[in-house]
Amino acid sequence: MSYGEKLIEVQEAINLAAAEVKRNTRDISLVAVSKTQPIEKIEKLISLGHRIFGENRVQEAKTKWKPLKSKYDGLELHLIGALQTNKVKEAVALFDVIETVDRPKLAAALSKEMSEQAVEIPCYIQVNTGEERQKAGIYPEETADFVDYCKNELSLNILGLMCIPPANETPALHFALLAGIAEETNLENLSMGMSSDYEVAIKLGATHIRLGTALFGARDI
Repeated sequence: MSYGEKLIEVQEAINLAAAEVKRNTRDISLVAVSKTQPIEKIEKLISLGHRIFGENRVQEAKTKWKPLKSKYDGLELHLIGALQTNKVKEAVALFDVIETVDRPKLAAALSKEMSEQAVEIPCYIQVNTGEERQKAGIYPEETADFVDYCKNELSLNILGLMCIPPANETPALHFALLAGIAEETNLENLSMGMSSDYEVAIKLGATHIRLGTALFGARDI
């Protein structure tokens, strides 16, 4: 299946899922997860008109996206992987959206760096909906206070919440939980849903879905 056919297939699935719950597809953004993908494959999607991409690692993204951003207009790059504080300067310089604000130290570092670079980058709070010790993210019961801290004390532009459900649990439960927290904290955007469960996420309110395999096929690495 060609990249064009994969993109059309995904778009049709998005349309169907949105229609089932009477949502407007214009309210749903497709983030193409391009981690480990070579520039040549990314450019195939760009040539089809796609402009929103997600990367997990700052160094890998820096290598690929500096030349791509200089070559193509209108690209929007999301950081969807863990961010270490020693990479904050590079991340702020490169990414257009940071989806993985997951602890006070990182939030403070981002606020300071954005001030120094005189930019305001939209951010999402990563919520550890499964309360997994090995996984990053703010626990659900702490999210409201953390959102308040980020917005009111650090002046970060918090647009929404994101989550990665536990691999062995029903994702719908976690998507519903995230949607409820977003409602409580007056946040409109929800980054949730990947290649295996994005249709469920859309039905539960996702505004951003993060798809890699569905668009690029299985990764070589």
